[in-house]
Amino acid sequence: MYRFLLTPRWWGINVFVLLAIPFCVFMGSWQLSRFEDRVQDHRDAGEQATAAKTDPARPLAELLPVDKETSGKQTTATGRYGKQLLVPGRELDDKRGFYVLTLLRMDDGKALPVVRGWLPGAADPAKAPAAPTGEVTVAGALQASETPGSNGVPAAGGLPAGQTGAISSAALVNLVPYDVYDAWVTLAKADAGMKAVPAAAPADTGLDLKAFQNLGYTGEWFVFAGFVVFMWFRLVRREVEFAQDAELGLVEGDGEDTATNTPDNTKVSASPTA
Repeated sequence: MYRFLLTPRWWGINVFVLLAIPFCVFMGSWQLSRFEDRVQDHRDAGEQATAAKTDPARPLAELLPVDKETSGKQTTATGRYGKQLLVPGRELDDKRGFYVLTLLRMDDGKALPVVRGWLPGAADPAKAPAAPTGEVTVAGALQASETPGSNGVPAAGGLPAGQTGAISSAALVNLVPYDVYDAWVTLAKADAGMKAVPAAAPADTGLDLKAFQNLGYTGEWFVFAGFVVFMWFRLVRREVEFAQDAELGLVEGDGEDTATNTPDNTKVSASPTA
């Protein structure tokens, strides 16, 4: 009854099933591990943010370059404030406003972007308080350069002079006449008249859409594996039923007379015409 499984056609089907099932299981397991990694990153980022509030501040040079381990760490830097820019379209406490960003010129000639605080309303240079003069030492949370279009960072260009859409070395190098660090600092205590901007979690450490996409893909791959098994059994069952019907004479063979059953279960055979 099951000798058809050894035919060339069924050998191909069987090999496909034997390869498809472990592949689907492997891909589903891999997507699940990616989701678990993102959950762990989210947990670690929360613990890191909590610890960063109490950890002692370290010099900027010790924390560069910025990565998942150093993002959010408290740092200090010394220099003189230079050019000041506004970063419009930023929300804080469910209110829309702008950041006041000032470049801190350091002894090595490079500048560190420092977010001195946040103000509500449209970006207006008249609202932004002037930066302190002379040599200053700033303390705040270290942050990685922003990417336009992600994490709420506006991607629109064409901003007025004196404004920037993203806080990144790539964007700022075209606005100031000196090199810029590939990082920035948000002050732990904002300058007078402004609110401090809280540190953001490192990129790819939250339970965002990507994380739940991984979870959805996990389910899809396991469903595919189950569907392959279901279709294999369905094809086998259909082949067995076909073989049983052939043994009972319910399936026409090539070259045989056409036979049908009448309602009274008598066999009627087609006869040649004269």
